[in-house]
Amino acid sequence: MKLLTFLAALCAPVLMFAAPRPTQAQDVLKIAIPQRGAWDSGVAELGQRGGIFKKHGLTLDVLFTQGGPESIQVVIGGGIDIATAVGVSAALGTYAKGAPIRLIGSEMIGAPELYWYVRSQSATRIIADFNDKTIAYSLTGSSSHAAVLALIQQYKLTARPVSTGSIQATVTQTMTGQVDVGFGAAPFGLDVVEDGRARIVATGNDVASLRTRSVRVSLTNAATLASRRDAIARFVQAYRETLDWMYADPAALAIYKDYSGLPDNIVRRVRELIPKEAMNPDSVAGMDQIMAEAVNLKFMPTPLTPEQLKEFIQIPPPIK
Repeated sequence: MKLLTFLAALCAPVLMFAAPRPTQAQDVLKIAIPQRGAWDSGVAELGQRGGIFKKHGLTLDVLFTQGGPESIQVVIGGGIDIATAVGVSAALGTYAKGAPIRLIGSEMIGAPELYWYVRSQSATRIIADFNDKTIAYSLTGSSSHAAVLALIQQYKLTARPVSTGSIQATVTQTMTGQVDVGFGAAPFGLDVVEDGRARIVATGNDVASLRTRSVRVSLTNAATLASRRDAIARFVQAYRETLDWMYADPAALAIYKDYSGLPDNIVRRVRELIPKEAMNPDSVAGMDQIMAEAVNLKFMPTPLTPEQLKEFIQIPPPIK
């Protein structure tokens, strides 16, 4: 009996170490996403629904905002870990003022998804007809704000930009005549065009300065990057993998339909409207041009120095 007791005591530690460990808890990241329902800004939400972020040990707590400037403020305040789809001009200007933010990825190169539209009964047919009209953008400092300023400057328009909030709020204000020209981001908002209630007059491709540069980026707080660098790197890696999945798996379109609430005919067109290469997160395209334009449009007083750019842009490399 004593021998059996001794052997049981001897084996107990072995059994303890051989027992399966409980599943490790997921790291939680709080994410700000503007314009709920858009394809490009919805990468994090779609990837979470598709199980990709979970594979990287991450659970995302998502906050939807009306635009990038709102997202920047909650990142600065520390209430949010990452803000996606933030206008790059606003991000640069905010950093130049001393805000502790860091760029961790490009979100959109060019503006293939951006469009300006009017009610079908409007006499506005071409860009020149925007003169003396009100033109919508989301929030001051957003990518849609920078885009409409660039449009006005390029075509020398006497138009007045007006902040209208979210894309859906803009549809309501445009269709009720509160603003003359609305803005949208394909495929979101295209239902009013598809059913003939509205007509597209211009797109982001009509603005030369937007075609080949990054227009939106993803940001984090400097303190968050320092203390949670591994989690941020895993987020960016999962983001890359989500993009691959979004453009390859039919299941991604089904999840997007549920997320956006858009009809099948709009959802089916999303991949042709927004090419995958435009959403490459791994490099910020056209930074010199971006800074020159940001200075010209009064987002920042002078371009950043090479040292400042190195501090500001810290995109995590791919995880092998």
